[in-house]
Amino acid sequence: MSVRRVMGTETEYAVSRRGADRYNPVRLSFDVVAAAADPATAHIRWDYRGEDPVNDARGHRLPRAAARPDMLTDEPQLQIVNVIAPNGGRVYVDHAHPEYSSPETTDPFDAVRYDHAGDLIMAEAARRASTADAVIELHRNNVDGKGASWGTHENYMMDRAVPFDRVTALMTAHLVSRQIYTGSGRVGLGERGEQAGFQLSQRADYIHMRVGLQTTFDRPIINTRDESHSTADHRRLHVIVGDANRMDVPQLLKLGTTSMILWLLEHLDESGTDFDSLMDGLMLADPVEALHTVSRDLTLSAPLALESGRCTDAWNMQVLLRGAVYRLAAAVYGTDNRGEPLWPDKSTARVMAMWGQALADVAAMRHAGDDARLTMRDEASRIEWLLKWQLMERYRRKRHAGGSSAGAADARSGMAGVAAGWDDPRLAALDLAWAVLDPGTSLTERLSASITHLDGRERVEQAATEPPSDTRAWLRAMLVRRYPEQTVAASWSQLTVRDASLPSGLRTLDCTDPLAYNRDRCEQAVEESCDAAGLFGALCADARNTR
Repeated sequence: MSVRRVMGTETEYAVSRRGADRYNPVRLSFDVVAAAADPATAHIRWDYRGEDPVNDARGHRLPRAAARPDMLTDEPQLQIVNVIAPNGGRVYVDHAHPEYSSPETTDPFDAVRYDHAGDLIMAEAARRASTADAVIELHRNNVDGKGASWGTHENYMMDRAVPFDRVTALMTAHLVSRQIYTGSGRVGLGERGEQAGFQLSQRADYIHMRVGLQTTFDRPIINTRDESHSTADHRRLHVIVGDANRMDVPQLLKLGTTSMILWLLEHLDESGTDFDSLMDGLMLADPVEALHTVSRDLTLSAPLALESGRCTDAWNMQVLLRGAVYRLAAAVYGTDNRGEPLWPDKSTARVMAMWGQALADVAAMRHAGDDARLTMRDEASRIEWLLKWQLMERYRRKRHAGGSSAGAADARSGMAGVAAGWDDPRLAALDLAWAVLDPGTSLTERLSASITHLDGRERVEQAATEPPSDTRAWLRAMLVRRYPEQTVAASWSQLTVRDASLPSGLRTLDCTDPLAYNRDRCEQAVEESCDAAGLFGALCADARNTR
């Protein structure tokens, strides 16, 4: 194993109507999703049969009668609110937000590419849904500053044999501490921005429990929803605590380092690593409080209490986690003449190098004051919250430097040189502009030259229209593209088409294994089949012949 595993993302977008004091976000969400649809495929429904939102990874089920309605995401909608994207992903309405779920990928670099391809899909849908008098705007962020939050979720396929209490323990330590290089930055402290200030993470203030099944209230660090969308020997780790990154590097690190922690969990026994000894330096006394502390700590050095009675900090936790991955990799793969593990693939080697660079960036910031941090161009090109903070801090200083009429007035009153407060509404406006999807008004688009990019725009544009070739997303996209009129329903793990030769008139293909129906296996059958039913027959025959 390596950093490579089946993974994907889900992004909820803030939706609004430009210049309007009143609007219905649910109606706008429906409009955006409808605009994302192709008329030839709009009839294809989402198949909810494989979803099980009340199944808990801790070994029990929440009675449906005890679940809040917003937890029952497997309830079919009366109105069509799902679109199969050209790349095999899904566009749909989730509560009061339009949402994009990326197609399944097997590599964090691909996952980032397909995640940001969703931004292009959604921005185009918003453009189509807009009129001259009603322009719909989408923002890729997590907060409205008035108490509401929406998610940017990560999904990882992992070995079900790993005890879930181990997953909870180690992933808690990682998710709390990774904010120092994955946070997207936020103006305001508290769910409603009750206090002035700047923090690393947009999502942290909305997390209130260590472990839980729910995702829209009392949100937990570790979500226990156990819908694998895969084979019985795997589970899907559903992570809801991350930020909606606009920059590639923190998004890659979010996915890549978390995948490596899962690899560590899956292979601990191969190296004889003592899990309890590892956790001795990582088990936090109060993980929720620590999550909030890390997000609000711009010194990057705040002490975090451990269960052992000792203290640590987020940077040292990440150093410890990366070191554990290195030791295990050296034991499993061996090392070269420099002592570097012989990583099994380029993606893993790149992620580990980027993880090391991120920790070096954070170490440099830990030893720098605000003036020095403002000059850190290289670090800011990789650390999103830092680049956003630099923008805000420069504005704060300029605001009262005498460079404007307001600044001149302050100078005359003896207040020159006093920076604007973090409660200045224009800082909140800059924060919002950071998240705008429309490239014509997006602040991140204007700052593109200052940001490290992992892909050229042409590759992201290609990912918006072409599916990954190495997962079942390829077959899903090809089926919808070639046989839209015959396709009845689709989901992550099932595809249903019309088949007049069967009594029911329908044929369903089980795609439970995310890797089974990839391009290598399916392309010839797709090219040779004249209809969807024939395609499914050929694929089923191939499956029988290859058992």
